[in-house]
Amino acid sequence: MKFDLSHQDLHSNARAGLIHTSHGMIETPIFMPVGTKGSVKGVHMRELETDIQAQIILGNTYHLYLKPGPDFLKEVGGLHKFIGWDKPILTDSGGYQVYSLAQQRKITEEGVWFKSYIDGSKHFFSPESVMDIQRAIGGDIIMAFDECTPYPCDYQYAKRSMEMTHRWLKRCCIRFDETESIYGYPQTLFPIVQGSTYRDLRIQSAETVASFEREANAIGGLSVGEPAEEMYEMADVVCQILPKNRPRYLMGVGTPVNLLECIALGIDMFDCVMPTRNGRNGMLFTTQGTINIKNKKWEKDFSPIDESLGAYVGTLHSKAYLRHLIMNDEILGGQIASLQNLGFYLWLMREARQHIILGDFRAWKDRMVPIIGSRL
Repeated sequence: MKFDLSHQDLHSNARAGLIHTSHGMIETPIFMPVGTKGSVKGVHMRELETDIQAQIILGNTYHLYLKPGPDFLKEVGGLHKFIGWDKPILTDSGGYQVYSLAQQRKITEEGVWFKSYIDGSKHFFSPESVMDIQRAIGGDIIMAFDECTPYPCDYQYAKRSMEMTHRWLKRCCIRFDETESIYGYPQTLFPIVQGSTYRDLRIQSAETVASFEREANAIGGLSVGEPAEEMYEMADVVCQILPKNRPRYLMGVGTPVNLLECIALGIDMFDCVMPTRNGRNGMLFTTQGTINIKNKKWEKDFSPIDESLGAYVGTLHSKAYLRHLIMNDEILGGQIASLQNLGFYLWLMREARQHIILGDFRAWKDRMVPIIGSRL
């Protein structure tokens, strides 16, 4: 993987760049739709590529390990071939799922024992096995195995967890470097900074991660319940330490406002289930603000969902029609809402990139935040 940093905003730390992978180029800043089990819920690959112009999607190691399994994916030639997606894919390590299934797992120095949510069967993830599984999945970008701590988190627990994550990172790097890509194209390993919301731990973790000198770096353990200002503070601290000439990926973030504020701090890559999950529940993100389409005020509103967006889904259907679909639990409602939200997120990234290139990102961001953060 190669990263070209092309533009730096004059009044913030926002930057624009290009990530080159074997499955195509990614323009940063970028939002990555989450395709947990090999699909972005309710969205066809053609729509992802053509209608909302996604440049990269995510796969989830935990879920893909359980079904269809690494052996199956090796047999079929990897996730790209299995799902019919020829652009870049990033796979997470399963660390977040381990965190979220606290009642069904046991963490040890060697790795994590956990129970399958499908049938209750017992499984084990180690840094080494997670590298092997992600080799089998075949993502262009794969993540180191880490522990994501909860919020709030006791300082001593956060410190022990961070130190174990660093030891796991060393094991991940050794395993990754001693193995080869299965499908004939290179993969890139991203380390992950941890440390909860403790400034000294974040500094220590960022310095440790930077010392591994990988092609890119990630920031984990945020957007897990802490106030937004704490998230921004920790992201800012880490961005001051991680190398400027390598991409920075803030995992699991977040709202449109979160994205713009974190771009201003120097973050390049984002992912979150919010656009699709909230869309399926009737919450729309638009260029004019957030809409709860279930509210009765939209029942006879025949204006387009988001006329300013220009994406086909935002102009093709009315708010009244989408409300009708959502209120009647029609599958199409969730599909349209998901497309609207993903289309908006990716439009927002393209606009941010353009304003970074023009040199007026900070002023544009300050105008946009109160608009997209409002409720209509």
